[in-house]
Amino acid sequence: MRDLKGSSLTDRLATAAEAKAALLAKMKPKPTVTDPLFAEREAMRAAELKDVRAARAAEKAAAAQATADAHAEVQAGVAAAEEAALAEKRGARKERKQLTKAEAQSKRDARYAARKAR
Repeated sequence: MRDLKGSSLTDRLATAAEAKAALLAKMKPKPTVTDPLFAEREAMRAAELKDVRAARAAEKAAAAQATADAHAEVQAGVAAAEEAALAEKRGARKERKQLTKAEAQSKRDARYAARKAR
């Protein structure tokens, strides 16, 4: 057998204990390092979030306004089309009335002329 220098049982136990202590020291939580700009960074994040939310709200309001404008434009187009159809209908009715009136006038004139001719 080999006789290694410093390989007695007590030496090996001591080495094992040192290794175990080193592993435990590695596992111990380290003291935390506090960031000196933590509060300032949090304030910057909050301000950025506020700006983003405001921009999104403005975009949403603009989109809603555009939708409302488009809807109003469609409604105005429909109303204008209905008004034009109604005006055309009235014009046609007036024309028919004038033709009917002219026909009635010509019939009366024809009757009057027939009575005169007798």
